[in-house]
Amino acid sequence: MTGCTEIASGTRSAAVTAALALILGTGCGDQPAPAPRIEVDSAGVRIVTIDPLASDAVCTLSEEPTFYIGDSEASDEQWFTRVLGTVRLSDGSVAVADDYTMQVRIFDRSGAHVRSMGREGEGPGEFKRLWLMWRLPGDTLWVGDYRPWRYQVYTAAGEWVRTVTMDPVYPNPPRGGGGVLANGLSINVRQMSARPQDFSTPDRNQVEAHAPDGKLIGVLATVRGRTFGQVDDGTLNYYLSPWYDSSPTIDAEGRTIVTANGRDPEVRVLDDEMHLRLILRWDDPGANVTSADIQAAREAERRRALEDGEISQFEEANLSPKRPAADVFPTVSSVKAGVDGTVWVYRYRRPGAPARPRLMGFSPDGDFVCHLTTGKSGFTIREFGADYVLGVHTTELGVQHVAMYDLVRPEGAPE
Repeated sequence: MTGCTEIASGTRSAAVTAALALILGTGCGDQPAPAPRIEVDSAGVRIVTIDPLASDAVCTLSEEPTFYIGDSEASDEQWFTRVLGTVRLSDGSVAVADDYTMQVRIFDRSGAHVRSMGREGEGPGEFKRLWLMWRLPGDTLWVGDYRPWRYQVYTAAGEWVRTVTMDPVYPNPPRGGGGVLANGLSINVRQMSARPQDFSTPDRNQVEAHAPDGKLIGVLATVRGRTFGQVDDGTLNYYLSPWYDSSPTIDAEGRTIVTANGRDPEVRVLDDEMHLRLILRWDDPGANVTSADIQAAREAERRRALEDGEISQFEEANLSPKRPAADVFPTVSSVKAGVDGTVWVYRYRRPGAPARPRLMGFSPDGDFVCHLTTGKSGFTIREFGADYVLGVHTTELGVQHVAMYDLVRPEGAPE
């Protein structure tokens, strides 16, 4: 295997296979003790190297939303403070997880509020801190909650089913992403800090698979993380990352797990039985980080710090000339798995770029589908479907609305 994402390959042992079959049949800076390593079957993996930057295939979004909520003064339920999760249900209704109210709200296709579930608290079905949401078959909703990290499970009818806590425990939410698959496996990520943290050795993001009851199955992959260190120049010794350091990203949705280290133009795709089935690589000329880039970053950081009128000790550490920089810019900001098995790649926006790079969409088999520019100011996509996107509009005043648009693929695009 090449690149910085290490995935154990070979034929899965009989013991692991049997354990996994039993688990799937039920339907149902952390430093833990070493976890068992999952032997990922990479036989028959498809490796696709493509040049999407040379393609003119473009996906578009409908001019007007097909679903829109958040602007009705007649409904208190339509006011959101911080939307941390939104998913479309099988009947076309939409579930929205709001941070401030600690609630999940269901809205029908017309945008009318149907029901709410959850509240702040520590009892069954209550949230200490609501964080993200996933839909499983039957419209079961898995809603993240911490600390410690756990999932509150509800039916779409608003009934609390159970609480799933990670074993061993996760004190904080997963680092770098994760998610819940359709078969009830949750993919969670621990950040394994390098020792010593001296800007020379990257952390490791350990991708772990957990059974539907929260028990650890094993380590699915290890992804290169960021590097950290201390500038130690008279400020308090905060741990910092170099300028333009790359961040790993992991996502799990439906039957698909995707990982990327951010530095390399590569995404690895696994299925819900933990087989490595696809490696996507694309041509990207890359770019070296120059002294001018570092100076521009420092100036921008200083402007942000001065907006508060005084530079804090942490900001002084950030601005230290002893803070190093990466040699090359990242290529990937994040990756996302669509509910239909597609893979969407957010490219890194280099300093001075006139606009955010277009997303790149790939079919479940790794064929390039299209570039996508939303064209919707302040709109962040939270869910990709076969023919729609669902996300959040944030106005200049910080008010949030939930919207869905038709996703139109170019004629003849790969399925």
